[in-house]
Amino acid sequence: MFDIGFSELMVIAVVALIVIGPERLPKVARTLGHLFGRMQRYVNDVKADISREMELDELRKLQTSMQDAARSFERSVTQEVNATEAELQKIAQEANTMAAENLAPTPPPASAGISPPAETGVAPAPGELTAAEASAQLNLELDPSTASSEKRA
Repeated sequence: MFDIGFSELMVIAVVALIVIGPERLPKVARTLGHLFGRMQRYVNDVKADISREMELDELRKLQTSMQDAARSFERSVTQEVNATEAELQKIAQEANTMAAENLAPTPPPASAGISPPAETGVAPAPGELTAAEASAQLNLELDPSTASSEKRA
């Protein structure tokens, strides 16, 4: 720290012995030792505080970067879920449209001269749906067992 050699220390000790005197020299040396120890502890405390602050700063930066990464991941997952949900809704809408077209009664050609079959008044067999029930099922998106049990109740 001060780059003092042994010979220089001996010169300082002899001068201190002459100036202070042999009676008070041990007390002064003890006091200087305590002061030097306090100074070292103070310097070490300051160094420890500085290093803790630096570590805390690094931890804050790490926390910020992790939060940013988490937010970015959450956004990408949310976007993917929304895109998938929109795709599924589009597919369901197309399926409903196609099912409605397939269940719609097609009139026979007018040139054949055949008239459409008339309602016979016969109840459908259990588990079968009438055209009206099938249409209602598609519109309400119910399963067949629910639609037929609701109609009969």
